[in-house]
Amino acid sequence: MKKIIKILCVLLTLAIGGCSAPSAQEKPKDSPEKPKKLSVVATIFPQYDFARQITGGLADVHMLLPPGAETHSFEPTPQDIIKIQNCDVFVYVGGDSDAWVERILASIDTSKMKVVTLMSLVDTVEEVAVEGMQEEEEEEEEGDAPEYDEHVWTSPKNAAEIVKELVGIISEKDPSNEETYRANADKYLAQLAELDETFKDIVSNSELHTLVFGDRFPFRYFADEYKLDYFAAFPGCSTEIEANPVTIGFLIRKVNEEKIPAVFHIELSNEKIANAICESTGARLLLFNSAHNLSKSDFDGGATYLDIMKQNAETLKIALEYKGSAE
Repeated sequence: MKKIIKILCVLLTLAIGGCSAPSAQEKPKDSPEKPKKLSVVATIFPQYDFARQITGGLADVHMLLPPGAETHSFEPTPQDIIKIQNCDVFVYVGGDSDAWVERILASIDTSKMKVVTLMSLVDTVEEVAVEGMQEEEEEEEEGDAPEYDEHVWTSPKNAAEIVKELVGIISEKDPSNEETYRANADKYLAQLAELDETFKDIVSNSELHTLVFGDRFPFRYFADEYKLDYFAAFPGCSTEIEANPVTIGFLIRKVNEEKIPAVFHIELSNEKIANAICESTGARLLLFNSAHNLSKSDFDGGATYLDIMKQNAETLKIALEYKGSAE
């Protein structure tokens, strides 16, 4: 973390020292300047996608995290800092992994932008380590503030609450397009409600109600919403990628004892732990995508939060042994 902070300080110096606005050149009187589009900058994919669903092409929406990059090791470039400084609405998650954001915001003029954190828009819960989960090696010091789970968007209901708040914030910064923004949001909220009903149907008509992740578990809000039990190698924001034999052995026993048909890994994972569990148990290896980020090909192909969550619904049917809706 100290290394990252040092790097950020250098980046901030470069960015702020070298990004003074060039002198404006006089425009020809017969060439009126086009109205500037609203600029929205998001740190990672969920809020980026929510913003583009709301604005529908009427705003410039930019995601800082490069497609295919790992979220927890992200380091902003000087160009990223300039984008933040010049935007109208800046949206980030707001948890411990966003400590770099606070340092940047403290160094720039934010008086003309609206700064939003996802974690301020919904109720949050403390991150916990369930039975068998390997915790971080660093010890928690007495008096440390509790760490809250950052992955609030993994529950479709939370996603809907975030969209409701974002459409108001975006409309406030660009009132000329408010009617369109709110119409887009209403349509999107209906799709999120349908997604929520899909997950409810799957859970209520399934034989099993336990998830096993041979990976980090950034789905606390999802599991809480649909009353699912879970076991995993690491908490959601863990920086660990190699589980110890005790953790792997525990997860193997759980899969065998509860006859779990599938073990999950998350997106952009090395899949090593999940593969080891599957090899020992015969369980099927499946992807359950937290939507932190997506591959470059999926990003370029226009994949959305809804696309990702609908695919999650299909894989959930396999893991929970879905029997179909009741007649």
